[in-house]
Amino acid sequence: MITVNDISVQFGGTTLFSDVSFAINENDKIALMGKNGAGKSTLLKIIAAVNKPSSGVISVPKDAVVAYLPQHLLTKDRATVFEETAKAFAGIFKMKDEIDKINEQLTIRTDYESDAYMKLIEDVSALSEKYYAIEEINFEAEVEKVLKGLGFEREDFNRPTSEFSGGWRMRIELAKILLQKPDLILLDEPTNHIDIESIQWLEDFLINSAKAVIVISHDRAFVDNITNRTIEVTMGRIYDYKAKYSHYLELRKDRRIHQQKTYEEQQKMIAETQDFIDRFKGTYSKTNQVQSRVKMLEKLVLVEVDEVDNSALKLKFPPSLRSGQYPVVITDLSKKYDNHIVFKDANMVIERGQKVAFAGKNGEGKSTMIKAIMGEIDFEGKLELGHNVQMGYFAQNQASLLDESLTVFETIDQIAVGEMRSKIKDLLGAFMFGGDDTSKKVKILSGGEKTRLAMIKLLLEPVNVLILDEPTNHLDMKTKDIIKDALKNFDGTLILVSHDRDFLDGLAEKVFEFGHKRVKEHFENIAGFLALKKMESLRDIEK
Repeated sequence: MITVNDISVQFGGTTLFSDVSFAINENDKIALMGKNGAGKSTLLKIIAAVNKPSSGVISVPKDAVVAYLPQHLLTKDRATVFEETAKAFAGIFKMKDEIDKINEQLTIRTDYESDAYMKLIEDVSALSEKYYAIEEINFEAEVEKVLKGLGFEREDFNRPTSEFSGGWRMRIELAKILLQKPDLILLDEPTNHIDIESIQWLEDFLINSAKAVIVISHDRAFVDNITNRTIEVTMGRIYDYKAKYSHYLELRKDRRIHQQKTYEEQQKMIAETQDFIDRFKGTYSKTNQVQSRVKMLEKLVLVEVDEVDNSALKLKFPPSLRSGQYPVVITDLSKKYDNHIVFKDANMVIERGQKVAFAGKNGEGKSTMIKAIMGEIDFEGKLELGHNVQMGYFAQNQASLLDESLTVFETIDQIAVGEMRSKIKDLLGAFMFGGDDTSKKVKILSGGEKTRLAMIKLLLEPVNVLILDEPTNHLDMKTKDIIKDALKNFDGTLILVSHDRDFLDGLAEKVFEFGHKRVKEHFENIAGFLALKKMESLRDIEK
């Protein structure tokens, strides 16, 4: 058992959380929840021993292995895939090096009777006992088995990690974690940069092979599938629920109703007590009673109601021209780079008002197809855009196109029209730009903040064909819900590339699957498509 004991963190005089305590049991699968800025990632880093708390301690059994997967990957560009993965055994290699160094010292030193010499003997005995207790491992064979299991080919092993996308680098980090066989796995937004099939693999691993897990994720379906416990970080403290995320939401709602009732009762009692004090403070016969009530109020612990965002901002797309019946028609379209074929003979008809998803592994051509539709690359075959098409496009580099000389408020003020002009601050607040954030210059925003600002800007522009490439990577659940509601009511045509199943559910009515150099049309919604893919994956494993 790993325990978190009275952990507190202060930043520049501000308390992030205080006196946080909980235990992590052997097979706990914990979702760490809370709004952005509540301290979730900070708490995870403290448990991982990456950061230190202001006070309190983490108690970890002597031989327990804790593995941490941060939001930003640690792979070094100079290492090969194999070399980076083999770092999972770094601790064992280090132990062997220490044994060799001590044995060398014992050979060359002659102070056999000294305390220092006896200490070396004790150290090498303890290390050797620990080292030789580890099962004999063929390290190279283990690394090869795991990498191939995660989809790497043998020819990939000696390629630099710099040649791989974020999703494949994530698999390298996961391979290292799998090889360590940790007692606790800490995951911070693990699904942000991996495709749906990789997420399904990760789910299977965490459910069937992992011991204890703590995960931070905005992917609701992923969290619900893998966890059996939810810890909420809010207002400097935690609430621990023995429930998965969807059940936790119901329990949290009940808790806040009870808090509000208790708060109102206490406020009524305080008002009545203060009224008694004010009325009788000069009355000699009531002196003792007045003093008693004053002391009672001084010692009273005030009931706090957990912060909850009750805003009901509804985002509406501005009206735009009606497009033709078929905004996008693709016939026998092929694309290759030198000798590498991305896809060939792709056919696609997207009707006005349809909402479709592009799905498939990373590197199979989803973003390439979008670039073809946007006219950014050349290709073989035919691609026609319908009458009056007004295209809106959100790509991963969208943030870099913002005017860095403007403030956050000015960026949106320039394009907001109609009723949204009076709601700019509400809109910015819903996207986590509150208070002084609205007057910040774009140039000092973080990457995630710029991405959210670019998203707001796009959603206010009049378009009738909207293409979104991984739009939810930097958004919390509430913000995603606002965007999803807006997209549901969008009367134009929508093309979505996303690994976020919860976001796609109820939006995508048809799926184009990219894989094996082909584009296949599925008439199921995303739930039906995923059920189908899950079955295919199981059959592939059996083969």
